[in-house]
Amino acid sequence: MTAFAILAVMAVGVGLMLTRRLPTAFALVLLSVAIALIAGAPLTGDEGSVTGTVLQEGAPMLASTMVAILLGSWLGTLMSETGIASTLVRKIVEFGGERPSVVAVGVFAVAIMCGSITGSAPAAMLAGVVGIPAMIAVGVPPVVAAGTVLVGIAAGLPLELINWQFLSDAIGVPVSTVQHFQLRMFPIAVVGGLAYILIEMRRRGTRHTWAVRVPAGGADGGSGPEAGGGPDAEGGHGAFTRAARRRERRGDAPWYALLTPVVPIALALGLEIPIVPSLLTGLVFALVTAVRWREMASTALRSLYRSFDVAAPPIVLFIAIGMLLAAVNLPGAVEALSPVVTAISPSSPLLFVAVFAVLVPLCLYRGPMNIFGLGAGVAGVLISGGIYPPPAVLGLMASYGQVLGVSDPTSTQTVWSAQYAGVRPERSMLSTIPYTWAVAIAGLVLTVWLYLL
Repeated sequence: MTAFAILAVMAVGVGLMLTRRLPTAFALVLLSVAIALIAGAPLTGDEGSVTGTVLQEGAPMLASTMVAILLGSWLGTLMSETGIASTLVRKIVEFGGERPSVVAVGVFAVAIMCGSITGSAPAAMLAGVVGIPAMIAVGVPPVVAAGTVLVGIAAGLPLELINWQFLSDAIGVPVSTVQHFQLRMFPIAVVGGLAYILIEMRRRGTRHTWAVRVPAGGADGGSGPEAGGGPDAEGGHGAFTRAARRRERRGDAPWYALLTPVVPIALALGLEIPIVPSLLTGLVFALVTAVRWREMASTALRSLYRSFDVAAPPIVLFIAIGMLLAAVNLPGAVEALSPVVTAISPSSPLLFVAVFAVLVPLCLYRGPMNIFGLGAGVAGVLISGGIYPPPAVLGLMASYGQVLGVSDPTSTQTVWSAQYAGVRPERSMLSTIPYTWAVAIAGLVLTVWLYLL
């Protein structure tokens, strides 16, 4: 009876999120308290209580992820302010010329780099502010232009250090385990993204337009000629060359600053440096290579303050997710839910792929398999009940993340990209979901091969 009451409360929570009666974070907090009370947890106390365990211990449970989010948002904001992201896109557009497929694949590559730094709408904006209108201008259909940015961000997700930290904290596996799976998921996501671009371009054809909303300069601050100082403003650091002056007028970042997205990933993968120091090193690299010495401190501080606006919503969400994880891991909740979840969970590897492939749409529209919502609680139940080994749950949720990050019409990056391209988010979903669904199924097969055979 307790299990069905918990499931009923979860269903109500999904309804509140789907209908947007409550923001996701608020709904998850209420859901956490309700699950804990139904599971028999006392309201107060040090161990196993609503206030002590669910609220007090659950809120900072994903603290490492929250720090990584702030640093990733800071680095993304800095890439915007210094023109690194817009320069990457402009170089690709210049190289592609009037070849729509080449331009689209180039923007896809830039979106992968942006997605590896930060996720959601900030990554879409980094790649899409210049990339989407540039693609439309050379003939890429608007819905494909929006989808190209989205599949690029999703392809970069397996390399995103923030995502590594979140999956490690939420599922309870070492970062090395997350890295092991995601590096194998990365080529699958890249192939799926390329298939989307090339097939949809061929299927829909090209449609040229001569109106393009490409900003004349870089991003909001610090890299244009009005940012302060002339040729002698460096104070002994050398005069600008003619090429440097041209680059500054356009808002372009120096070529070596364009390596910024690669630096944190190279440190984390190549030298096995922890995630937070890797992101900090990327920040320092961007500042040193793209900002004048005299403006370095002010640019760093300004971009940090701006990054709080970007980081605040996901941090609030992860506080709520931590509470939900604490609630579903209470002994009463585990004891009640384990028999039910065990009975309905596929046991054989073949059924694992078949059943969870059919359930892919449940991660859309804030559904119960959304890892950034109720799906975190589902993952907690699958692990705490011993139904699947933690790495298999990691693979399941990471595979679903490929669909969620591209095709969910309620996610911020999908809404922004679609609207910026002039199409409805639902059209973007219908355009991308056959490909993201296939990528998710491939991820499920990979999960079975790695962890369930």
